[in-house]
Amino acid sequence: MPLVVTPRSGGVRPPLSIDLGGILPERLAGLTVSAAARLPITADERPCRLGDLFDVRGDAADGRLECVGDFSRVHRVAAGMNSGTVRIEGDVGRHAGEGMRGGRLQVSGSAGDWLAAEIAGGEVVVAGDAGHNAAAALPGSPRGGTGGVVLIGGKAGDLAAARRRRGVVAVAGGCGTGAGFEMLAGSLVVGGRLGGHAGLGLRRGSVIALGDRPAPPATFRRGAAWRPAFLPLLLSWLVHAGFAPAAAALRVPSWRQWHGDSLCGCRGELLHPA
Repeated sequence: MPLVVTPRSGGVRPPLSIDLGGILPERLAGLTVSAAARLPITADERPCRLGDLFDVRGDAADGRLECVGDFSRVHRVAAGMNSGTVRIEGDVGRHAGEGMRGGRLQVSGSAGDWLAAEIAGGEVVVAGDAGHNAAAALPGSPRGGTGGVVLIGGKAGDLAAARRRRGVVAVAGGCGTGAGFEMLAGSLVVGGRLGGHAGLGLRRGSVIALGDRPAPPATFRRGAAWRPAFLPLLLSWLVHAGFAPAAAALRVPSWRQWHGDSLCGCRGELLHPA
């Protein structure tokens, strides 16, 4: 049985912001329920304990943590996780899965800004939408995620996968402005509409629009129409992972390739159905 954390209900006005950083499966595994409830967190930038704001029950010996209820004001859930599973039944706030190095974060609802920012490993799966800077670099950082997989079932906001170094980010819906901004490597796969300036500053890596024919930045050069060898392998893997838009894309016979960004060496690519 997992450890289950549920927001307490009552007449007291809930905090506007709760930081759940450090409440991780690997930390909870050796603790009793009462010991877990005494772990420190912050609410509206004031220190408190987990049990002050949440009902805690179950057992985390199996490496599973379940968050049930409205977590839209709860931030940094699963941030820095190395192993185990965190499952959120509902929405979650900002910085969920930030800096993950392993394990799995699963969200049945939507996620706030900075989802999986600078993720290095593990898997993040969100059924709904994600906010801005999903799987991107934190402010002032020269690089974003260096590994891992991020699957978003809905849409993502601006700057998805910005400055990403490695790994795969797949968004079933559309992305806002600047998707793949200054990506260093890795793959960004988008099932819906790509916003403006997609791939701007791209150094290496691939921005792949499965159903849209985006307008590449002016600094991109038109390439050939062909079928890159890696693409069926990537799409097949995404289908196996449950990413629905990849199934139809497997039947696309030819893909238009754009080389860019020419101001950054022109070693990246933007792909869309020819």
